[in-house]
Amino acid sequence: MEMSHDPELLQKITEVVDRDIRPALNADGGDISIVSLDDNVLSVRLQGACSHCPRASITLQSAVQATLRKMVSENIEIKAV
Repeated sequence: MEMSHDPELLQKITEVVDRDIRPALNADGGDISIVSLDDNVLSVRLQGACSHCPRASITLQSAVQATLRKMVSENIEIKAV
């Protein structure tokens, strides 16, 4: 994983992903990994069932990005890689 300019932000993001986002994806047979954080752009990779789901972009925007914006920072942008 690439290091962020803000390790505290990355830690907060990781905690929210592990606690709030990953369990929901796991329940549907998927997972998420954090690839990098560059400023406020979080690059993630969906895995398992989520990696080829036709609704993956909706999941990233409405679930992942919305949750992180609500719980961490309104400025976070999500990018799938």
